[in-house]
Amino acid sequence: MVAIPLPPRGRGAKTNASGRYESQTREAFDDGWTEEDALPAQVQTTLQAERARTILTRNDSPDIGFDRSINPYRGCEHGCIYCYARPAHAYMGLSPGIDFETKLFFKPDAAQLLEKELSKPGYKVAPVHIGGNTDPYQPAERKLQITRGVLEVLERFGHPATVITKSALIARDADILARMAERGLVRVSISITTLDRKLARSMEPRASTPERRLWAVAQLKAAGAPVGVNFAPCIPGLNDHEMEAVLAKAAEAGAYGAGYITLRLPLEIKDLFREWLEADYPDRAKKVMSLVRQMRGGKDYDPQWGARMTGHGPVAELMRARFKRASKALFPAGERRPLRLDLFEVPQRPKAQMELFG
Repeated sequence: MVAIPLPPRGRGAKTNASGRYESQTREAFDDGWTEEDALPAQVQTTLQAERARTILTRNDSPDIGFDRSINPYRGCEHGCIYCYARPAHAYMGLSPGIDFETKLFFKPDAAQLLEKELSKPGYKVAPVHIGGNTDPYQPAERKLQITRGVLEVLERFGHPATVITKSALIARDADILARMAERGLVRVSISITTLDRKLARSMEPRASTPERRLWAVAQLKAAGAPVGVNFAPCIPGLNDHEMEAVLAKAAEAGAYGAGYITLRLPLEIKDLFREWLEADYPDRAKKVMSLVRQMRGGKDYDPQWGARMTGHGPVAELMRARFKRASKALFPAGERRPLRLDLFEVPQRPKAQMELFG
C-alpha cells in the first residue's frame, strides 16, 4: 500500500487504481501526515503511436444508432470524470483513473487504414460514427490532425458519417464538414453538459468551456454543417436542473436538435465518480448517488439494453418528460433527413506511369 498523494492539478480523476486485469493491485491509504504533504503535482501527458491493423470498429448493440465507428485515440486528455470509455484503459494494462487522462495512444495510420477498408470488394456502406469511445478532437488532434485525415478520406469516398465531440476544435474542420453536409453526408453533435464554468472545470477539466462549445455550434451552423447538441450526461441532483437552459442556448446558437443521456457508472467509473463527487461536491454527494440508484433499480448501474442510456423509474421519467417538452418547444422542425448512402464510390487510383504506354 502507498500513502494517498494529493490529486494532481488539472485532472478529473482523484486516484490511479490498478486496472482490473492486473495480477497486482495498488491500494492507497491516508498516513495522517497531511501537514507534510507536498503540493499537488502536475502529471504530464504522454502520447504513444498505436499501429492498428484495422480502423473500423463494429458493434451490434441494439440501443446504439450505428454499427461501425472510428476512434483515432485511446484515452482522453479532457479528463471527464464520468467518461464511459475509462474502463477500456484496463485492457492496456493501465488505470482507468489518472492513466486514462495522461497516457494516450494515437493511430497515425488511421486515414490509410480507412481507405484500405473502404476499398475492399463487397464493402457495404452505412454511416460511420467518429468519436464513439474517446473524443476525436482532444488537444492532441490540434497537432496530429488524425481526425481531419479521416474526414478527408470519407469526403473523397462520398461516405456518410456522424461526429460527436465536446471540443471547439471541430470548428477547424468546418470546411470539410460543410462540403460533406452539402452532399447530405454528415451530421455533427456537440456535447454540452453544463453552462456553469466552475462545474465544467471540475468535471471536464481539459475540455472546451461551455461558451466555446456554443461558439463551435454557431460556427458550424454558419458554415452550413448540421449540428445538434447532446446534453450528456444528465446527472440528477448535479446538472439536471440545467437541461432546459442548455437546450435553449443550443437552439440560440443554431443547433437543429438535441439529445440527452443519463449518467452511466459501469465498472471502475462508479468508484472514480464517487471519489470526485465526495471531494468536489461533498454537500450533495449522498443525494446525487441516491437519485442515480433510483434510476438504476437500486444499483449504481444497470446495463440493461434500452434503459442504460435513460434509466427507469420516476426520476428517469421526469427527466424524459422535461426533455421531450423542451425539445418540442425549441426544435419544432424535428430530425434531419437520413444521411445519403448512394454517393459512396471507391475513387479510381492513378495509373502507374508505364501503363500509359500500354
